[in-house]
Amino acid sequence: MFHTAIADRRGLSTVESKVMDYLARLGPQTPKDLAHLSGLAPASVTALIDRLEKKDLVARKPHPDDRRRVLIEMDMAGVAEAAPMWDHLVRSAQEHLGHYTDEQLRTIIEWVGAAAVITHESTAKLRDPSKE
Repeated sequence: MFHTAIADRRGLSTVESKVMDYLARLGPQTPKDLAHLSGLAPASVTALIDRLEKKDLVARKPHPDDRRRVLIEMDMAGVAEAAPMWDHLVRSAQEHLGHYTDEQLRTIIEWVGAAAVITHESTAKLRDPSKE
C-alpha cells in the first residue's frame, strides 16, 4: 500500500508505478522487456512510456548494441522529486535494523532474496501454466 500511496501522490497509475519499480531495480529496459515484465501488450507499453515521458520520469535512449532498438531509463531529475516521500520509511527501517546482529541481517537478506525469486517463479507459472 505504501507504493500505491506514493503513486497516488505522484499522479501515477498502479501499472506506471510498477514499471518505474522495474526500472529502479533492474536498470534500463527495452520496451519489449517491459512488456514481458509487466504482462502488458506492446502497444500498451508504448502508451505507458509516452505517459511516463510526459511526466519527466523516463527517457528513451539509443540501445548501445543495436541502433534499431531503444532503452527506457529513469530520468533521475524527475525521480528525485519523490525521494523525500521515502524518508520516514528508510529512516525507520534503518533504526529498526540496527537492533539485529550481522548474522541476523544476513539471514534476513537471504530470505528476502529467496522470497523475490519465489514470487517471480510463481508469477511466471500463473502467466504460463505449462511451466508447472
